[in-house]
Amino acid sequence: MKIFIKTLFFLLCSVSAVGQVSSNLELTDIFNMEYISEPQISPDGTKIIYTRNFKDIMTDKNLSNLWIVNYDGSQNRPLTTGNQNDYYPRWSHDGKKIIFKSNMADDKMKLYMMWLDTKETTPLTNTPKAPGAVSWSNDDQYLAFTMFVPEKEESIIKLPSKPEGANWNMPPIYIDKLNYRGDGEGYIKGGHDQLFILSVDGGTPKQLTNTKFDHGAPIWSKNDQTLYFSANFNPDEAFEPANSEVYSLKISTAVVTPLTTRYGPDASPTLSPDGEMLAYSGNDDKLLGYQITNLYVMNTDGSNSKILSENFDRDIANSQWAADGKGLYFQYDEEGDTKIGHITLDGKVTTLKEGLGGLSLGRPYNAADFTVSNNSKFAYTLGGTEHPSDLAVADKKGSKRLTFVNDDLFSFRNLGKVEEIWWNSSFDQRNIQGWIVTPPNFDPTKKYPFILEIHGGPFTSYGSVYSAEIQAYAAAGYVVLYSNPRGSTSYGAEFGNLIHHDYPNHDYDDLMSGVDAVIEKGYVDSDNLFVTGGSGGGVLTAWIVGKTDRFKAAVVAKPVINWTSFVLYADGAAFFSKYWFGKKPWEDPENYFRRSPLSYVGNVTTPTMLLTGDEDYRTPIAESEQFYTALKLEGVETAMVRIPGAGHGIANRPSNLVAKIASVLAWFDKYKNAK
Repeated sequence: MKIFIKTLFFLLCSVSAVGQVSSNLELTDIFNMEYISEPQISPDGTKIIYTRNFKDIMTDKNLSNLWIVNYDGSQNRPLTTGNQNDYYPRWSHDGKKIIFKSNMADDKMKLYMMWLDTKETTPLTNTPKAPGAVSWSNDDQYLAFTMFVPEKEESIIKLPSKPEGANWNMPPIYIDKLNYRGDGEGYIKGGHDQLFILSVDGGTPKQLTNTKFDHGAPIWSKNDQTLYFSANFNPDEAFEPANSEVYSLKISTAVVTPLTTRYGPDASPTLSPDGEMLAYSGNDDKLLGYQITNLYVMNTDGSNSKILSENFDRDIANSQWAADGKGLYFQYDEEGDTKIGHITLDGKVTTLKEGLGGLSLGRPYNAADFTVSNNSKFAYTLGGTEHPSDLAVADKKGSKRLTFVNDDLFSFRNLGKVEEIWWNSSFDQRNIQGWIVTPPNFDPTKKYPFILEIHGGPFTSYGSVYSAEIQAYAAAGYVVLYSNPRGSTSYGAEFGNLIHHDYPNHDYDDLMSGVDAVIEKGYVDSDNLFVTGGSGGGVLTAWIVGKTDRFKAAVVAKPVINWTSFVLYADGAAFFSKYWFGKKPWEDPENYFRRSPLSYVGNVTTPTMLLTGDEDYRTPIAESEQFYTALKLEGVETAMVRIPGAGHGIANRPSNLVAKIASVLAWFDKYKNAK
């Protein structure tokens, strides 16, 4: 018996050891990666409900359930289960109920309510369209929300009656709007987001507005008699896309009153605890490509408006009042890190927590979320280069990580090490920040192929966060550099606007200086350099191969190649022409072409792949088709990859992210070490 027990113990240990043998990430591991989002702390700070996001390899879907955990990390357990989408949890003020959205019943997205003592759940809506942004009334008896209301679009085309039994084509589609299609939604159907209220007892939602404009997220007044929201009610709204105001709506009369009037975006109102003031975000629009989002406060009647963050040179987002009403909490990005800050009513800013992030699984964008309780406890998405977002909490005593949702996967997968790096641009010696990712089991005495990966935007930022795409390149044996060249956010208004009406240009110098800085470390094979990027990064990749031949191959993902055609094709023509160029294409054709990668196509010798979603309406695939054809006419080795059913956010399905990474690696591997 002892011999049997010893043998069994040895076998179990052997199996366990074999099970823990580490290896590099595989592309199918993307289906096993999870992350948490929407951390919603209870009003009393004792519990957090969060959305746990996962994927199904068989149906190729992104799915999610709701989980609940005590503030100390105990009793972490699911509230909902199943291969469905449960998300958008929101606590009632008394902490006894939540509302959330789900398609658990019949794949139709509905608004649900759950009683937390019994976990009883009931749908509150069964409307053709799902509610959008939802908020509880202060007495917890009503919900206010936005919901899309379709409108019939009239056509001036009148067809004759077809003969009985005739099989004609569908009637022609008549379009007369500037904004007629949107990325991720296709050709836009008639209708607008209107405001509704609904009793928590269920029933029929009451529509409060019926305008020809979209309405933003509503919040309640202290006495539950008024809603506050933002909207762009300009008659020429399509041509003034960034000129919204904050409004009040008296529920009993449906009278709407403007509370702000300045030229520029005013949005995201939030009510002070005493119900006397509104905080909101916005700026005085100066028609710059990048403009800092500031924080303001005013009385609820719109009087005594003042800026709080005038001396804070960072974008303020997700503002939430402190319970004492003496200031607000908010999140902001600084040099690639997302932080929680506090600002007093006289503008003094204090940083409370760093290291938020992890909501961008594909590429290393700064994306995070947090909420705060009535007793100043925080729940937030914890970022980091070694894992997607997990749940963490913090208070005056310290912080604690509560979840480790990817430890099961990463316990036997090797990750590339991420190292922060700074260098000086060859153009003007400005400090530029980036991150080097080295392959697993990296040996600095060896020479590795190298990938420069460039972010989009261009007014956005990468950071010290996990990226499945970057890690996949490292797992394939490449050293990867990603960075924040001029124009990136999180470094202030001046740095962001270095590319105002001048993009792409000297961001090229920033990137090439970064490549040189990594090569100087001695472990990069300078004969095996590769470059890729998406959206704005696709623009810069196409620009780079027109300026230099130092890269062995390039993948230009969802790019702009010709700014004239882009402005006239993209979903946002008025915005791009007005803010990124200042003139329409026919008013300044030389500048449009000068800044177009197409102008350098005659210089390109680098083998270049184009990669774009078939249903991309932000940087339409016609842009990729132009460059593909131009390169073919120039005799350059080129290929085009079209991702079926994908928009600008290619990873709308997990397999699309896998396909993108596989395509990039296939192209680079084809030319790696080639003579």
